[in-house]
Amino acid sequence: MGNRRLLFLLGVLAVNYLLFQSILVPYGSGNAPWSSVPQKFDKVRFPSLHSTPKYFTDWSPPMGSVSGFSNSSAFIATVEKTPNPIVQFEVGDGKKMGKHNDENGDLVSERNISNDDVFEHGTDRNDARSLSEKKDVGRKGDRLDLESVGSQNFNAILAKGSNVNFSGKQFSKTEGGAWLVNDNNMDSREYDGVRVHTSHSSTSSTNVTSLENFAQKVAFSASNNSTAMITPRRKMRCMMPPKTRTLIQEMNHILVRRRASARAMRPRWSSKRDLEILAARLEIEHAPIVTQDKELYAPLFRNLSMFKRSYELMERTLKVYIYKDGDKPIFHQPILKGLYASEGWFMKLMEENKYFAVKDPSKAHLFYLPFSARMLEHSLYVRNSHNRTNLRQFLKDYTDKISAKYRHFNRTGGADHFLVACHDWAPYETRHHMEYCIKALCNADVTQGFKIGRDVSLPEAYIRSVRDPQRDLGGKPPHQRAILAFYAGNMHGYLRPILLKHWKDKDPDMKIYGPMPHGIANKMNYIHHMKNSKYCICPKGYEVNSPRVVEAIFYECVPVIISDNFVPPFFEVLNWDAFSIILAEKDIPNLKQILLSVSQEKYLKLQLGVRKAQKHFFWHVKPLKYDLFHMTLHSIWYNRVFQIKLR
Repeated sequence: MGNRRLLFLLGVLAVNYLLFQSILVPYGSGNAPWSSVPQKFDKVRFPSLHSTPKYFTDWSPPMGSVSGFSNSSAFIATVEKTPNPIVQFEVGDGKKMGKHNDENGDLVSERNISNDDVFEHGTDRNDARSLSEKKDVGRKGDRLDLESVGSQNFNAILAKGSNVNFSGKQFSKTEGGAWLVNDNNMDSREYDGVRVHTSHSSTSSTNVTSLENFAQKVAFSASNNSTAMITPRRKMRCMMPPKTRTLIQEMNHILVRRRASARAMRPRWSSKRDLEILAARLEIEHAPIVTQDKELYAPLFRNLSMFKRSYELMERTLKVYIYKDGDKPIFHQPILKGLYASEGWFMKLMEENKYFAVKDPSKAHLFYLPFSARMLEHSLYVRNSHNRTNLRQFLKDYTDKISAKYRHFNRTGGADHFLVACHDWAPYETRHHMEYCIKALCNADVTQGFKIGRDVSLPEAYIRSVRDPQRDLGGKPPHQRAILAFYAGNMHGYLRPILLKHWKDKDPDMKIYGPMPHGIANKMNYIHHMKNSKYCICPKGYEVNSPRVVEAIFYECVPVIISDNFVPPFFEVLNWDAFSIILAEKDIPNLKQILLSVSQEKYLKLQLGVRKAQKHFFWHVKPLKYDLFHMTLHSIWYNRVFQIKLR
């Protein structure tokens, strides 16, 4: 009886020991005591799907029969820390473009556009194929990807329950050291973006048939015992429809609500300038009625009387202090050509201005932060780093310096400060530390923090000539425009492929194309189409904004804006129904029917509105009344007037 008890206790201890080992092995650095897996392997490399994809997994299969492996609960592999080669490809004129991840891990493109390009030559994020989009690597002669260039070793564990056939028949080495899959009995399966290969043979002692839930079960254990799980690749934000949609009708309601109640931070101490702004607000709200004006086209404005009075008070009252802090090229160095030229032209004209600008900050109603979001990206972003936090930190350090050196930022929390930025990343870069500032942004997306009634939607104007920003202006008269609708451009984002799916080569009246070939002749052909079209389709790309809106106005083509959540430029003062058509994204299938339903009389009014609106979308070397410089400054002033709070 005593011997039986002893044997029973020993059995219990053995079972507990085995259970304990089976729990520890997936997180340890060694093999299970019952495992016969060799310690040294040659390497087969698979791209890692870690949420921060900077490394590659070097999968090291044994090169021979591994008896007993099919019944083991873990397999130890080796991982080397190697830079993740970002997919690059050329777009136009040999320019190489890369891809990177935004702060949330979403893949976004680096818009690096030549000043001489007419169209939006950013990279298409969906063009960079992941491993899962490549051809099956299980076919004979296909290579398993890339050589190792790393140096620091890590341990990777194929977790308990994973079974892989690593018989010697399946792998062979090429001259370059890469591994080939040679077994004809292999088939290809895809697990969460990683294409792996399993064998259906059930006779080999080393063969097992399944790699179920591979991506979820692989864990990384670093040399310092830190671990991280492989996660499935998330779909890019720009390639998915927005979770919420704010259409133009709801934007109008939001503007009315926010006009009724001031939302700015209450100042910490009072200022005479606040009283001057409050007095201006009372005058604007009680402006004399104006129905016609020699310089302004009344239908373009929400309220011509209020706009005219506000503009007059801006000219008479407004003073702006421009911070001198900050070094070039991020500060005080404007870019005057290309897609992001609007932020540069405003900076240039504001810093040259002697009428609105003052040297004494105590006399200022508004404070300008003169940085370029485009130059910030150009100067500080590390190519292919997948990280923009240093850009945001740079601006945070700048505002900390401003608030420590001057007292004005602290008085209102930045509510009387403003910035002008056209680069797509500006909403992210100015988040939190500039939250209360007035932001004039091209990327005016309500889902990305744009505040209707406080922030200003800045027109994205593509400038090709600094000496003549209005080059190629104008178009055919309405009765000579033979094309009903026109669009041509790159397939950025999720919406444009939908547009082409419904209308490309489907109707002779709908000239809907993809990317036009590069070259001067094709650029002129693009302009020719806009000048000969009644309606120019302006769908969103990666972001909600598009330079086609301003291009259409330049060429007197009625813009058809298709971009949910996009706040049109100068939304607080302009009536876009007078010179454009704004459609919901869901209306694309009915696009032609909607355009044909517009009467000839209505179309002529829209086209007249486009011609009258042109003056408000022009940059001039020397600013003119009601031009783009003054309209931008006025909208900043106008929103401050209606958002101000007193001590």
